[in-house]
Amino acid sequence: MPETSSYPTDAIVKPTSTQRDSSREVDSASAASEWVQTLRRAGLVQSPAPRLEALTGGVSSEIILVEDGDRRFVVKRALAKLRVRDDWFADTGRSGVEQSYLRVVGALLPSCVPRVLFADPEAGWFAMEYLGDGFLNWKSQLLGGHADPLAARRAGEALGVIHRETWGDAAVAGEFATGLNFHQLRIEPYLETAARRAPELAGLLLEEAARLQGTALALVHGDFSPKNILLTPDRLVLLDAEVGWFGDPVFDAAFLLNHLLLKALLHASAPDPMIESARIFWTAYTQALGGKADTAFEARTVRLLLCLMLARIHGKSPVEYLPEPLKQRCVVEFVRAHLPHPPGLLADLMAAWREGLRHL
Repeated sequence: MPETSSYPTDAIVKPTSTQRDSSREVDSASAASEWVQTLRRAGLVQSPAPRLEALTGGVSSEIILVEDGDRRFVVKRALAKLRVRDDWFADTGRSGVEQSYLRVVGALLPSCVPRVLFADPEAGWFAMEYLGDGFLNWKSQLLGGHADPLAARRAGEALGVIHRETWGDAAVAGEFATGLNFHQLRIEPYLETAARRAPELAGLLLEEAARLQGTALALVHGDFSPKNILLTPDRLVLLDAEVGWFGDPVFDAAFLLNHLLLKALLHASAPDPMIESARIFWTAYTQALGGKADTAFEARTVRLLLCLMLARIHGKSPVEYLPEPLKQRCVVEFVRAHLPHPPGLLADLMAAWREGLRHL
């Protein structure tokens, strides 16, 4: 059954322009009507003619901005088939995983996640606050060539706190025993698919996939990417936590570092700001994590980072801003050169990456 439909009216805040510029009306009148009826039954809308807009930016969920008089909120429903070229299916129960992540992290870092206003677990959707004006999407900044050191530091600090405070927590481990979900959304589409498409590295990729699935240390976001980080001068907000999993925290760190290093390739004529952002992020993250970020932890991060770099070329979710064959080959050849014997230090890997970009 749905949770209680009561919610505070002041939980709805003025919408941000971020993402709304790329929104569109809900695809059909019948779909909009169905949503309005659902929201009325939940007690979430009262006005005679609420306005619905489909927000873009993700491949795994239906996301709708609802304007009900002077109240605004977002509805999110997980898709069974993700919007990518390959066939990629996942359990829609991951919507509940995301809600749990927002609740757990909201207790640790209240300003870092949006508030959940209503949830219908059986139907696989929930409503959350829509953030106010002034938020910028970190991915958009990076694509535009703007590498903000403060954003990198704040992302590292927040992730380090989440991992440190949930490390070894039996209750969190039980709630996020979501190995099947993680396999469907990360192991199979990233590492296993890359293994099929790069058979010369298949053994190493599958070995890393098995290691990941057998490691349970802390709460992992699973999609800790610049596209899921919104920023203001004094706030950082994490979105899209439906891959939440109690596993190896190096996954989040490597996932974010991968995005920053690939942005350095995008801006290959001036890669240093992106590589420096990766260094700042890693320093802030490991300082927040504390003593658990030992040499073995760093070595695992470097190895997984190399696997994920290849996966963004050969996996089911290839990076969209590197369509040039030359740049794709740059990634593949770099991984081929380093994955069999990866350096133990991230600084050494980043130095090698910077040197490789000089030859493009």
